[in-house]
Formats: sequence, structure tokens, C-alpha cells
Amino acid sequence: MDSIMHSMFHLPLPVMEKILRPIIVYLCLIVFLRLFGKRELAQLNPFDLVVLLSLSNTVQNAIIGDDNSVSGGIIGAFSLLAINWLLTWFLYRSPRLNQTLEGSQTMLIENGVVSEEALKKETLTYEELVSVLNKNGFNDPADVDQCVLEPNGTFFVKGKTPTTETVHSRELMRAIEQLTAQVTAMRAELGTRR
Repeated sequence: MDSIMHSMFHLPLPVMEKILRPIIVYLCLIVFLRLFGKRELAQLNPFDLVVLLSLSNTVQNAIIGDDNSVSGGIIGAFSLLAINWLLTWFLYRSPRLNQTLEGSQTMLIENGVVSEEALKKETLTYEELVSVLNKNGFNDPADVDQCVLEPNGTFFVKGKTPTTETVHSRELMRAIEQLTAQVTAMRAELGTRR
């Protein structure tokens, strides 16, 4: 029993190293994700998902070192959560620094017009953009007032608000369709009476 407890809780690495490893990896990942863009966070295709999953596996040993103990895992997890909380708290207190670290949003569609330059900047294909629109209930970029890729990798999609002329036209078409249906029904009824 003593050997089990020893192997589970004995730290082969110094505690300070167990604290510093996750912090260094965390900060490097933040910088790398910022450098490589919002696309990785958006997970637009299976390749992006594979990169994120592989990334977690790749940095695992850098975070825990040559240590499989429960104590080491707990210290590493605590360090990750603590640095995340501290950084979030600090960025909350410093909006300018937060804006600098997070980056800015990218306007992909404005007033129904797709920005090819923005797509190139974010390395998005037209098909991926249409897929995002489809997930948000739109089939055509012309129906979209704005599509924005936010710094956190989410998409904001806002449809065009129809003009009063368009709404009036749609109402007229509906009324004509109803009248047509009623006239057709009346003709059919008159035809069966004869």
C-alpha cells in the first residue's frame, strides 16, 4: 500500500517546475493561437479540429514533464486554471491590452457583398463561408447584411431587414395567391354543379 501511495503522490519534479511548466505552455499557446488567426478557434473543418486535438496531446508532456503522479496532475491543473483566471482578471481590468491581445473582428460580408480580401486574410474559402451562412439560416450572401468573424472564432451573422417596399410586395403576392386559390376553388365548384 505504501508503494502505491508513493507512486501516486510522489513528485519526481520540483513543485516550482510543476507550476511553471503549465504557465509557460499556456502563455505560448495564447501567443501561437493569436499569431495563426481566428480560424483555428472557429474549427471550420475537420483539419482545424485535428490540429486542436493534436495540439493538446503535443503539449501534454511539456506541461507535466516526466511525471504521472496524481499530485503532479493536480498541481498542473491548478496552475493552468490559476494562470487563466489571473490573465482573464488582468485583461478585464485593462481593456486596451485585451483588445491588443484578442485582435479585432473581421467583416466578411457587408450589405450582401463578400469581401474577398477578408476571406484571404482569414484563409477562408467561399464554400466555408457559405457553410457558416447555412448554419445560421441563410442560403445566399446577398441575404446577409453583416457576417463578422469575431476575435474568439465565432461568427456573427445578421440578415438584411426587408424594406417596406419588399414587405408590401410580399403581402400583395400572398393576397394574389390566396385570391387565385379562391377563384380556382370557385371555378371547380361551378364546374361540378353543371
